[in-house]
Amino acid sequence: MSFNSGDIPPKKASEPDPQHGDISASGWFVRFLNIVERLGNLLPHPITLFALFCVAVVVISGIAGYFGLTVVDPRPIGSHGRSADGLIHVVSLMNAEGLRMIVSHLVTNFTGFTPLGTVLVALLGVGIAERSGLLSAAMRALVMGASKRLVTVTIVFAGIMSNTAAELGYVVLIPMAAMIFHSLGRHPLAGLAAAFAGVSGGYSANLLLGTVDPLLSGITEAAARMIDPEYNVGPEVNWYFMFVSTFVITFLGAFVTEKIVEPKLGKYQGDDADETVLQSMESVSEIEKRGLKWAGLSMLVLAVILALSVVPEGAPLRHPETGLISGSPFLKGIVAFIFICFAIPGFIYGKVVGSIKNDKDVINAMSHSMSTMGMYIVLVFFAAQFVAFFNWSNLGAVLAVLGADGLQSIGLTGPIVFLFFIMLCGFINLMLGSASAQWAITAPIFVPMLMLVGYAPETIQAAYRIGDSVTNLVTPMMSYFGLILAVACRYQKNLGIGTLIATMLPYTLVFFVGWTAFFFLWVFGFGLPVGPGAATYYTP
Repeated sequence: MSFNSGDIPPKKASEPDPQHGDISASGWFVRFLNIVERLGNLLPHPITLFALFCVAVVVISGIAGYFGLTVVDPRPIGSHGRSADGLIHVVSLMNAEGLRMIVSHLVTNFTGFTPLGTVLVALLGVGIAERSGLLSAAMRALVMGASKRLVTVTIVFAGIMSNTAAELGYVVLIPMAAMIFHSLGRHPLAGLAAAFAGVSGGYSANLLLGTVDPLLSGITEAAARMIDPEYNVGPEVNWYFMFVSTFVITFLGAFVTEKIVEPKLGKYQGDDADETVLQSMESVSEIEKRGLKWAGLSMLVLAVILALSVVPEGAPLRHPETGLISGSPFLKGIVAFIFICFAIPGFIYGKVVGSIKNDKDVINAMSHSMSTMGMYIVLVFFAAQFVAFFNWSNLGAVLAVLGADGLQSIGLTGPIVFLFFIMLCGFINLMLGSASAQWAITAPIFVPMLMLVGYAPETIQAAYRIGDSVTNLVTPMMSYFGLILAVACRYQKNLGIGTLIATMLPYTLVFFVGWTAFFFLWVFGFGLPVGPGAATYYTP
């Protein structure tokens, strides 16, 4: 199973179709994206990139340390980690002491990197649900059971929900959506676009907590601790905002599909050969329906048990001292509940349909999910070293202070700073399609910087997730872009990369405007927290 929609991009993205006259359909923006694609292809693999960054941090820290680079420490006097002279000094790693620190902590940097364990534990449960067939059956039941009037909304919604198991969204839902639109007499590329918009453009939104939440929160926490060594960021900190964002993106995706994309595509003029594709659609069988029923009942029982363990006063999963949910074992152990809420329904579904017969099948399912994570684990090893080196050298803190001073000097400290931040994240995502790689690189700079300006890490992370999602649809550097292009070519021969980008461009623009506006309304208009116990502003 692939970890997420853009976690490990391929070494080389799909090459543009030589018959490229269709690029004019999206004008200068597509030409710009072609340049981005060529520049992106010049970048080394993300793992190599992190290794080079590690070397760069060592060298730059040595140079900055030699010249005695310092900045004024903005943290209050007496706060943990503040130096006696009130300055933040760049610590050189290019000396004997730095070498000893690197060698002695190489293993613990890796094993102690928060996203590693949390993601792997959550993925064990997701692996059972996926290998048993539960996720695939649920997706097919949702989409193929939708009424004709609601089929567009349902496809976009299913795409968003599929990011708990991203491979299913790309491999199953997107081709299926094109087939369903074709069978209804609608343009199949409109169905493909709607599903692609949900799966990739709405990647961070979901009604449920998934593997991406502990992944990003672990990186955010490590970055936040450059300013506040005791700051905690749990996987649930963006849940409220992402829960409601699911419906926002569903509405926006359906609107763009039916009002912009489908009218532009016009009536589909296909040939009879495409009918063979329609025959590959499989409806949900009776035994699968029975399995879904029992899996749903098990999920309901789990929800009741969890509610009884959290909601009543004095419940065992509340904070033992304050009695509150904030800081409680429930929130601290949210990854365990993600595991349970996927594993048990997945196991029950598998027993009903016969895909899981004994404990060996469960173990094989979990083993398979782990076997696909080799690339991610290697990436985490180098990312963990980079974050640790950045922290030890104080380069992150120094850059954050300098950046915050720069923002204050030009008066860019209000909420408008998030507009530029989201735009920057979206631009970087055009060339570096990995959600984890991009955040591991940018979080150590922007999280401390915006914290010093006065914003909480939870809010910063929510803004990042918008920028990281909306441009997935128009970058050839996204892992599955070549697959989407291949599916589209089934229905429109010689379709070039320009046509696909032109088709998806309205989603990117509308998602950027709509989702960003919703972020400002949610956070600064209504003053709502982005997640349980999440702060909007940071006060040292």
